[in-house]
Amino acid sequence: MRDVQDCRAVRRDALDLAKQPFGLGQRSQEIFQRVPGDTADQIQGLLRATYRQVMGNPHLMESERVISAESKFAEGYLSTRELVRAIACSPEYRRRFFESNAPYRFVELNFKHLLGRAPQGREEMLHHFTILQEQGFDAEIDSYVDSAEYQARFGEEEVPYLHGWNYSAGQQGLQFSYVLQLARGAAASVKGDVTGTNSRLG
Repeated sequence: MRDVQDCRAVRRDALDLAKQPFGLGQRSQEIFQRVPGDTADQIQGLLRATYRQVMGNPHLMESERVISAESKFAEGYLSTRELVRAIACSPEYRRRFFESNAPYRFVELNFKHLLGRAPQGREEMLHHFTILQEQGFDAEIDSYVDSAEYQARFGEEEVPYLHGWNYSAGQQGLQFSYVLQLARGAAASVKGDVTGTNSRLG
C-alpha cells in the first residue's frame, strides 16, 4: 500500500494531467482520490466531486443526499467506492435516473456515472438490461461498483471520472459516439435503436 506522501503525489500528478486536454476539443478531467490525513475541507471536496459524478450535481437538498453514508465516509468508516454505491442506490438516484428514463437509457447513464464511460456495444447493454430485468435495481448498480473493471480503474478510494476520449482505430465508433453524447451530461438523450445505428444527439 502506498504511504500518504505517495498518495498525495498521485493526486497532484492526476490534477496536473487534468489540466491537459484529452481527446476532442479542450475537454479535461479532474481526478479525485481520498488519502489518509485528508482535512475536513478536502473530505467535503471529495463528497462534492462524488455527488457531481454520480448525480450530475454536487449541490443537492439535504433530503436528496445520503446523510448517513456521508457521515460514515467523513469518519473513515466508508470507502469512496461504498459512498458511490450508497448514492447510486439512493431513492433520489432511483427517482432521477431509473423512474424517469427508459431502461436502456438508465443503463447508459449507469455506465457514465459509475464506470465513467459509454457502453461498448449492444451485447454489453443487453447484459445489464438483463440484470436489471431479472435481478432488480440494486443488483444492476452492484454489477458496476463490484466489477473488476471498477476496481482496476478506480480502486477503493478514487472518485469515478469520465474517460475513453483517447480514440484509437481499434475501438468501435459506437463507443466513441456514446462517450461524446454522455459527456454532455445526464440531460443528454440518445434517440434511436440500442445499436446506435440511428442515434443522434437530442
